[in-house]
Amino acid sequence: MNQKNHKRSAMGRQRRPSLAVTFVIIVVAAGAVFVGWKALAPLLRDTTIEVTVPKLSSIASAGKVAFDANCARCHGRNAAGTDQGPPLVHDIYNPGHHGDAAFFSAVRRGVQQHHWPFGNMPAQPHLSDAEIAAIVRYVRELQSANGITYRPHRM
Repeated sequence: MNQKNHKRSAMGRQRRPSLAVTFVIIVVAAGAVFVGWKALAPLLRDTTIEVTVPKLSSIASAGKVAFDANCARCHGRNAAGTDQGPPLVHDIYNPGHHGDAAFFSAVRRGVQQHHWPFGNMPAQPHLSDAEIAAIVRYVRELQSANGITYRPHRM
Protein backbone atom coordinates (compact mmCIF):
# COMPACT_ATOMS: atom_id res chain seq x y z
CA MET A 1 0.00 0.00 0.00
CA ASN A 2 1.48 3.31 -0.93
CA GLN A 3 1.73 6.23 1.49
CA LYS A 4 -1.24 8.09 -0.04
CA ASN A 5 -3.61 5.12 0.34
CA HIS A 6 -2.33 4.45 3.86
CA LYS A 7 -3.27 8.03 4.94
CA ARG A 8 -6.77 7.67 3.47
CA SER A 9 -7.50 4.42 5.26
CA ALA A 10 -6.15 5.78 8.56
CA MET A 11 -8.31 8.90 8.23
CA GLY A 12 -11.40 6.83 7.37
CA ARG A 13 -11.13 4.77 10.54
CA GLN A 14 -12.78 5.96 13.70
CA ARG A 15 -11.36 5.10 17.06
CA ARG A 16 -13.70 2.95 19.10
CA PRO A 17 -13.49 2.86 22.86
CA SER A 18 -11.96 -0.30 24.20
CA LEU A 19 -14.13 -3.00 25.72
CA ALA A 20 -12.83 -2.09 29.19
CA VAL A 21 -13.81 1.59 28.78
CA THR A 22 -17.27 0.60 27.52
CA PHE A 23 -17.70 -1.73 30.50
CA VAL A 24 -16.70 1.00 32.97
CA ILE A 25 -19.17 3.45 31.39
CA ILE A 26 -21.99 0.89 31.64
CA VAL A 27 -21.16 0.08 35.28
CA VAL A 28 -21.04 3.78 36.25
CA ALA A 29 -24.34 4.49 34.45
CA ALA A 30 -26.02 1.49 36.09
CA GLY A 31 -24.69 2.61 39.47
CA ALA A 32 -26.07 6.12 38.96
CA VAL A 33 -29.48 4.71 38.01
CA PHE A 34 -29.46 2.44 41.07
CA VAL A 35 -28.50 5.26 43.46
CA GLY A 36 -31.15 7.56 41.96
CA TRP A 37 -33.76 4.82 42.22
CA LYS A 38 -32.89 4.12 45.86
CA ALA A 39 -33.04 7.83 46.68
CA LEU A 40 -36.36 8.48 44.93
CA ALA A 41 -38.19 5.17 45.36
CA PRO A 42 -39.55 6.00 48.83
CA LEU A 43 -41.19 9.12 47.44
CA LEU A 44 -42.51 7.50 44.30
CA ARG A 45 -44.75 4.71 45.49
CA ASP A 46 -44.57 3.38 49.00
CA THR A 47 -45.58 6.49 50.87
CA THR A 48 -48.00 4.83 53.25
CA ILE A 49 -47.03 4.90 56.90
CA GLU A 50 -48.14 3.32 60.14
CA VAL A 51 -50.31 5.72 62.13
CA THR A 52 -51.10 5.56 65.82
CA VAL A 53 -54.68 6.73 66.34
CA PRO A 54 -55.27 8.47 69.68
CA LYS A 55 -58.52 8.96 71.55
CA LEU A 56 -59.98 11.79 69.49
CA SER A 57 -61.71 14.93 70.71
CA SER A 58 -65.33 15.38 69.62
CA ILE A 59 -64.29 17.89 66.93
CA ALA A 60 -61.58 15.54 65.63
CA SER A 61 -64.08 12.65 65.62
CA ALA A 62 -66.35 14.71 63.38
CA GLY A 63 -63.27 15.53 61.30
CA LYS A 64 -62.52 11.83 60.91
CA VAL A 65 -66.02 11.27 59.50
CA ALA A 66 -65.57 14.14 57.02
CA PHE A 67 -62.01 13.03 56.21
CA ASP A 68 -63.09 9.44 55.54
CA ALA A 69 -65.86 10.65 53.22
CA ASN A 70 -63.79 13.24 51.31
CA CYS A 71 -60.05 12.77 51.74
CA ALA A 72 -59.21 9.15 52.56
CA ARG A 73 -59.54 7.98 48.95
CA CYS A 74 -56.26 9.76 48.18
CA HIS A 75 -54.69 10.47 51.59
CA GLY A 76 -55.49 7.06 53.04
CA ARG A 77 -57.13 5.66 56.12
CA ASN A 78 -56.04 7.74 59.13
CA ALA A 79 -54.16 10.06 56.72
CA ALA A 80 -51.51 7.37 56.23
CA GLY A 81 -51.18 7.97 52.45
CA THR A 82 -51.91 5.84 49.39
CA ASP A 83 -50.41 5.41 45.95
CA GLN A 84 -52.62 8.37 44.93
CA GLY A 85 -51.79 10.87 47.66
CA PRO A 86 -49.30 11.56 50.43
CA PRO A 87 -49.64 10.85 54.12
CA LEU A 88 -50.67 13.93 56.08
CA VAL A 89 -49.18 12.40 59.21
CA HIS A 90 -45.74 13.45 58.00
CA ASP A 91 -43.28 16.05 59.23
CA ILE A 92 -43.66 18.00 55.97
CA TYR A 93 -47.11 18.94 57.26
CA ASN A 94 -46.02 19.95 60.75
CA PRO A 95 -47.80 23.15 61.84
CA GLY A 96 -44.62 25.21 61.46
CA HIS A 97 -44.28 24.30 57.80
CA HIS A 98 -47.92 23.95 56.76
CA GLY A 99 -50.14 25.83 59.16
CA ASP A 100 -53.88 25.31 59.43
CA ALA A 101 -54.44 28.06 56.86
CA ALA A 102 -52.47 25.99 54.32
CA PHE A 103 -54.94 23.12 54.76
CA PHE A 104 -57.88 25.50 54.31
CA SER A 105 -56.27 26.92 51.19
CA ALA A 106 -55.54 23.46 49.78
CA VAL A 107 -59.17 22.43 50.19
CA ARG A 108 -60.56 25.70 48.83
CA ARG A 109 -58.14 26.33 45.95
CA GLY A 110 -56.37 23.04 45.36
CA VAL A 111 -52.59 22.63 45.44
CA GLN A 112 -49.93 22.46 42.77
CA GLN A 113 -47.71 19.39 43.18
CA HIS A 114 -44.59 20.38 45.08
CA HIS A 115 -43.54 17.89 47.78
CA TRP A 116 -44.75 14.62 46.29
CA PRO A 117 -45.06 13.02 42.83
CA PHE A 118 -48.85 12.56 42.86
CA GLY A 119 -49.90 15.46 40.67
CA ASN A 120 -52.00 18.44 41.67
CA MET A 121 -54.68 18.23 44.36
CA PRO A 122 -58.00 19.54 43.07
CA ALA A 123 -60.07 21.99 45.11
CA GLN A 124 -62.84 20.50 47.23
CA PRO A 125 -65.41 23.33 47.16
CA HIS A 126 -68.25 21.19 48.54
CA LEU A 127 -66.71 21.15 52.05
CA SER A 128 -67.88 23.77 54.55
CA ASP A 129 -65.51 25.79 56.72
CA ALA A 130 -66.73 23.80 59.75
CA GLU A 131 -65.94 20.49 58.00
CA ILE A 132 -62.48 21.71 56.99
CA ALA A 133 -61.78 22.91 60.54
CA ALA A 134 -62.82 19.50 61.91
CA ILE A 135 -60.64 17.70 59.35
CA VAL A 136 -57.67 19.88 60.26
CA ARG A 137 -58.25 19.13 63.95
CA TYR A 138 -58.37 15.41 63.15
CA VAL A 139 -55.10 15.57 61.19
CA ARG A 140 -53.41 17.63 63.91
CA GLU A 141 -54.45 15.16 66.61
CA LEU A 142 -53.12 12.29 64.51
CA GLN A 143 -49.89 14.18 63.94
CA SER A 144 -49.47 14.94 67.63
CA ALA A 145 -50.04 11.29 68.58
CA ASN A 146 -47.34 10.35 66.09
CA GLY A 147 -44.71 12.81 67.31
CA ILE A 148 -45.27 15.52 64.73
CA THR A 149 -45.29 18.87 66.45
CA TYR A 150 -44.71 22.50 65.56
CA ARG A 151 -41.23 23.22 64.27
CA PRO A 152 -40.37 26.56 62.70
CA HIS A 153 -39.88 26.26 58.96
CA ARG A 154 -36.45 27.31 57.74
CA MET A 155 -35.51 27.50 54.09
